[in-house]
Amino acid sequence: MVAVQLPEAREIDTRRRIFQVYPEAREQAMPLNAELAIEGIATLLQGSDPDFSDVSLDAGGVPAFDRRVYEYACTIPRGETRTYHEIAKALGASGAAHSVAQAISRNPFMIIVPCHRVIEAGGYADRISPYGGVISKRRLLALEGAHPIASKTLFEVLLPVAPPRFPPR
Repeated sequence: MVAVQLPEAREIDTRRRIFQVYPEAREQAMPLNAELAIEGIATLLQGSDPDFSDVSLDAGGVPAFDRRVYEYACTIPRGETRTYHEIAKALGASGAAHSVAQAISRNPFMIIVPCHRVIEAGGYADRISPYGGVISKRRLLALEGAHPIASKTLFEVLLPVAPPRFPPR
């Protein structure tokens, strides 16, 4: 398996996205590997714990750093999250949080490689990927028992640090 594409709102949009990314793709009978992946994804979406251990992924075109990030993401237990910074630090690249975020955004194996368990500092979880269909990180994490913050408020975007405290009068 070279990638996972979740269904978009309309089947034609899903097909269009696949052919944009993989112009040589052709429809064929579903191999067992794809069936196992779909079964696992459906299991997760029904709130159960999927087993992706028999799903083989073809990471041949994936950069080495990204592969390291994905391998680490696969070790994050169900219902738990890690921040981009925590993963960078665990990989011995503590200043590479942005690179980890970039790798997560390029994850071709969404859900199988649980990029939804990797969130921003502060517990923020929004999209799973730019083309992840209608499933969000928040929904996937809620299914797993984690409860991240939905999104940043305008106040938090404008004031990323805590407002100053004034002494009482």
